[in-house]
Amino acid sequence: MLTKAALQRLRSLREKKHREALGLFVIEGEKVVGELLAAQFPFHEIHATDAWSGPRTHALTPDEMARASHFPTPSSVLAVGPLARLPLAPGELAAGLTLALDGVQDAGNVGTLLRIADWFGFARVVLSPECADLFHQKTINASMGSFARVRAHTADLAAALGDLRRTAPDVPILGCDLDGTAVHELPPLQDAVVVIGSEGRGLAPAVKAAVSRFVTIPRHGGAESLNAAVAAGIVCAQLRRPAR
Repeated sequence: MLTKAALQRLRSLREKKHREALGLFVIEGEKVVGELLAAQFPFHEIHATDAWSGPRTHALTPDEMARASHFPTPSSVLAVGPLARLPLAPGELAAGLTLALDGVQDAGNVGTLLRIADWFGFARVVLSPECADLFHQKTINASMGSFARVRAHTADLAAALGDLRRTAPDVPILGCDLDGTAVHELPPLQDAVVVIGSEGRGLAPAVKAAVSRFVTIPRHGGAESLNAAVAAGIVCAQLRRPAR
């Protein structure tokens, strides 16, 4: 039986302030919970009705699930996991490929960008504090399981990039910008940071100041801009193409 206190706790996790206070997040839905279990994510609790065929720690009736659910149409399972924000170690950006997100506020886009980083084997993703929350349900859903596989950090992006420029000036910091050079001119790279700005304002001035090279995707039609995740996918593919 789901107590009133347990119900209130589960429902409170839909808000970031409660997630941060409790150090927990909740994710709901058969597909996403199954993906994270397959990726061996360490859930603390799995609340499920008899319609769920996977593991569970708490059995719920359909009525209890309806009261705990964050959705208008409840699923058969919701899981609670630890909210852990990984610190960005000094010098970490100098090794491998990094996807850096500057103020990307759409949670679905953030999740898709995690998935892109996973697809192209990037070492990490760094989110500025202005980005949509990494532990938002829409972020995790859109990542399609990549949430559990990608090393993700939330950090002061301008400061981290500034440190990289000072300590490892040979590592390119590539800022996506309409006024940049064509991305197809980039060689394949083993170490680099790709910076994607917000959907509305682009890169923040302090982040722009740390960029060593601006790149753009040449436009051949009439569209005003590209979705942040689409742009990131094109740039990441360019960096991962085979050397000729």
